[in-house]
Amino acid sequence: MARTPTALLSPADQERRHGLRVMKGVALGALLLMAVLFAVAFALQEQYPWLAYVRAAAEGGMVGALADWFAVTALFRHPLGIPIPHTAIIPNRKDEIGRNLGEFVETEFLRGELVRTKLESTPIAARLGEWLRELPHAERVGEEASVVASGLLRALSDDDVQEVIEALAREHLIAPEWGPPLGGWLARVVEGGGHHGAVDLAVDSVAGWLEANHDAFRGLVSRRLPSWVPSFAQRLVDDAVYNEAVKFVSAMQRDPRHPARLAIDGYLGRLADHLQHDPATIGKLEDAKVAVFDSPRVRELAGEAWNAAKSGLLTSLADRDSALRRRMTDALVQIGERLVTDASLQRRVDTLVTDAAVVLVDRYRHDIASIITDTVERWDPAETTEKIELMVGRDLQYIRLNGTIVGALAGVVIFTIAHALLG
Repeated sequence: MARTPTALLSPADQERRHGLRVMKGVALGALLLMAVLFAVAFALQEQYPWLAYVRAAAEGGMVGALADWFAVTALFRHPLGIPIPHTAIIPNRKDEIGRNLGEFVETEFLRGELVRTKLESTPIAARLGEWLRELPHAERVGEEASVVASGLLRALSDDDVQEVIEALAREHLIAPEWGPPLGGWLARVVEGGGHHGAVDLAVDSVAGWLEANHDAFRGLVSRRLPSWVPSFAQRLVDDAVYNEAVKFVSAMQRDPRHPARLAIDGYLGRLADHLQHDPATIGKLEDAKVAVFDSPRVRELAGEAWNAAKSGLLTSLADRDSALRRRMTDALVQIGERLVTDASLQRRVDTLVTDAAVVLVDRYRHDIASIITDTVERWDPAETTEKIELMVGRDLQYIRLNGTIVGALAGVVIFTIAHALLG
């Protein structure tokens, strides 16, 4: 199996490969030591009978070392390159291992009751609030949210947005009739006297304008008089008109039951009734509404408004010192404070998160677990084998070393018992 060049490995994998090589060397050294001891003891045991025990220990150590070497090697590749059945288990059964792992995670971990028990014992809202109310964390969340929002705004097509806005406007503004609801609203306003404030404001505005614009009345009527009328008479006429206008407006200000006010009340009442029941009035309003919304200038203004709003949002989102970003950060800090101090809000958030997680796990547990299966199936067998070996291979070499030691002990024990019983 071709190995990944060291330069392509991460620093952690390079360290694991070094540790694996060291342990392989230690395990091989133990096997060679047993072989040397066996050879020496076998050759000299006739002269030194006690070496028979050393030979038995070395013989058992070699058997244990070779057996465990075969077992460990068979996990990752064919020992000595020989295609012995049931060897190279990981590369040959990679997909099955992935499926079994996915099934194990699905059945043992992705269960609604387990998720609920864990989340209910975790103060999610309180921990989130503790983290979020710290200013650097709130700024970080605001920055990430700004990046996401900016990306979404740039991804949106201006033409598509304008089409959506136009479609929504037609559906919710143009298509419904305005007359009856507007007439009903106006009737309630008139009935409750809610329009009196607007009438007072209009009368006061006219009074203020008259007081500040006396000169505007000069020539207003006199220009229409014959030329032979003396100029002082023309001024008298203009002043009389001005004074009458001032008196009329003052009378309206003082008298809530002034005929002009009553006339306005009556007109608004009739208009409210016509808007609700008169087809001609309703039709005129609808025609005016359609004409306004279908105007090219209105569409152009809508497009300009969207472009201006988009540009302003992008600028504000990109500027850390903008009012929008500061308000976003302040809002996040306040949310964090409430999550820490408001027990009822904590319970609501914890319950919401727990219920949502349980629903997602119960509904999509198989899809979540299939990520493991699909990912393992896409892995290259050789690369997968090397990755797993780098992860656990160093510990597996201890099995070889332990096998050598246990084999040596077993060998000397078996020889001792046999020698004691059989002589």
